Amino acid sequence: MRTVELRKKLIEEIQQSSNKGLLEEMYHFLNQDNEVGSLYKLSQSQKAAIEEARIQVKNGEFYSDTEVNSEIDRWLEDK
Repeated sequence: MRTVELRKKLIEEIQQSSNKGLLEEMYHFLNQDNEVGSLYKLSQSQKAAIEEARIQVKNGEFYSDTEVNSEIDRWLEDK
């Protein structure tokens, strides 16, 4: 689908929507996308969580994909 066609379809869907929450989220998303040079700002707690995660990975404190999948399989068997 070309950009022009996609834009027209989105406009049609927006005009038909009465879901205020959805429209507000779409507006917020599009407004961020259109702001030149805008960056997402992390809170101090988010920065701290990222730093903690980096330290855990550096220390080998993480699960492999295989380990996680095995754990999920065991959990599902118990249900």
